[in-house]
Amino acid sequence: MKFISWNVNGLRACMGKGFMESFNALNADFFCLQETKMQAGQLELDLPGYEQYWNFAQKKGYSGTAIFTRHKPLAVNYGVGVEELDTEGRLITLEYENFYLVTCYTPNAQRELARIDHRLRWEEALRAYLVSLDQRKPVVYCGDLNVAHNEIDLKNPKSNRGSAGFSDEERGAFSQLLESGFTDTFRYLYPDRTDAYSWWSYMFSAREKNVGWRIDYFVVSNTIASTITEATIHPEIYGSDHCPVGLELSFETP
Repeated sequence: MKFISWNVNGLRACMGKGFMESFNALNADFFCLQETKMQAGQLELDLPGYEQYWNFAQKKGYSGTAIFTRHKPLAVNYGVGVEELDTEGRLITLEYENFYLVTCYTPNAQRELARIDHRLRWEEALRAYLVSLDQRKPVVYCGDLNVAHNEIDLKNPKSNRGSAGFSDEERGAFSQLLESGFTDTFRYLYPDRTDAYSWWSYMFSAREKNVGWRIDYFVVSNTIASTITEATIHPEIYGSDHCPVGLELSFETP
C-alpha cells in the first residue's frame, strides 16, 4: 500500500501549480492533504477511482484536511472528539478492517509561542485518541505535525531553539507520542539521514539552499513497523511551501 501526505498551503492555489500532475504521478492508494484552506463546494475534484473525504474549518480560507482513497472505509470520523478542538477541520480518521488511517494538521504554536497552550491541549487529546485507536487495531498517522523532532530534522537547530516547531514543549509532546507505542517511519529506515526536509520558508531562497525543516510525517503503530518498506520525501515536487512525504507498507487492505 502506498500513502502520500502533503500540506498544499491552499488547494485551490496548488491546483494552479501542478497539483493534478503531481497527484497522478505519485499514484497513491491513499492521498492525504492538510491546509486545504477552503469550504465545501468551492472546488469540485474529478478523481476517478477515489473516494473523497473532507474536513473543513468553520473559519473561511483556513486550515482543513482531506483524504482521497482507492479503498472505501468501513467508517469515517472527523476530529479528536473534543468540541473546542474540533472547529478547525484538523483531523480525519478512516477505519479499515485491519488498520486506521489518520491525517492531521497540527495547530501551529505561532510566533513567540503565542498559541502553545492550545497546541499542548491538542497534543494531549490527540495522543489519547491515537492510543485508544491503537488498542483496537494498528494506526497509520500522517500530516503536517508542525514539529522538527530532533536537531537532525532542521537545518539550523541552534538559532531556532525555542521557536514554534522546535520548542522543548512541542518536541517533548512528539517524544511522548512515540513512547506511547508509535514509530517515526522515516527515521525507522533512515536514522542518520541529514538535509532531508519537507518545509522551507518562502523567504531568503530557503528552498533553493535547502534550508528547511522536516515537519511532515508518517507515524505508525509499533506493531506494524516491520511492514514499512519505504519512507519518502519528495522535494522535487513544488506547488506549496511543503513537499509531499510518502510511506509504503507491505500489508494490504482486505
